[in-house]
Amino acid sequence: MSRDHDGGHLALYRRERGLARGRGGAIAGVDEAGRGPLAGPVVAAAVILSSETPIAGLGDSKTLTPRHRDRLFAILLSEAMGIGIGWATSGRIDRTNVLRATHHAMERAVARLSLRPVHLLVDGLPVPSLPVPQTAVVRGDAKCACVAAASIVAKVVRDRFMRKIAPRFPGYGFERNMGYPTEEHREALARLGPCRHHRRSFSPVREALASGPLE
Repeated sequence: MSRDHDGGHLALYRRERGLARGRGGAIAGVDEAGRGPLAGPVVAAAVILSSETPIAGLGDSKTLTPRHRDRLFAILLSEAMGIGIGWATSGRIDRTNVLRATHHAMERAVARLSLRPVHLLVDGLPVPSLPVPQTAVVRGDAKCACVAAASIVAKVVRDRFMRKIAPRFPGYGFERNMGYPTEEHREALARLGPCRHHRRSFSPVREALASGPLE
């Protein structure tokens, strides 16, 4: 069931509920997926949850199984008060850097919320360019329900994109590694060279470009 009847997960809502009472409005959680891969975009999400219908099973997306993430993603699409998604392509990452690109994706995610929040809970470090007051929470995806929800949305959206492009760029194993630097991916990069979704500013991709594909 999506609703948390036993209260076991209500501690995840404590911080955002306190802020909502104190600030008098909606609180959004913000997180990203995809800073570490060699290929593909950074995807950020901003999520506003309903305090009336707590969702059981929320947590850091990296600790959940793909099936669990997909189930929660479907629930969030149905029950969240607002979801905004922002992207930063591999090209933007190369033109700026991955941190600035991540901040850009977060800005776009917040801007695309249909309900304007009065405060943000951001996973990790502060993001100065966000136009809404914020509180940065280290490991926020394990401590705050709305940040956990944002981590799940960002991860599912990004993984689905990587699986979608995998048949068009075969050999790299994007459908399995999601662009992360697994042994399979590094070997394919050395053998095939980079595709247009690879981040050329990342050293393994630069090295593959310099050496050229293996014969």
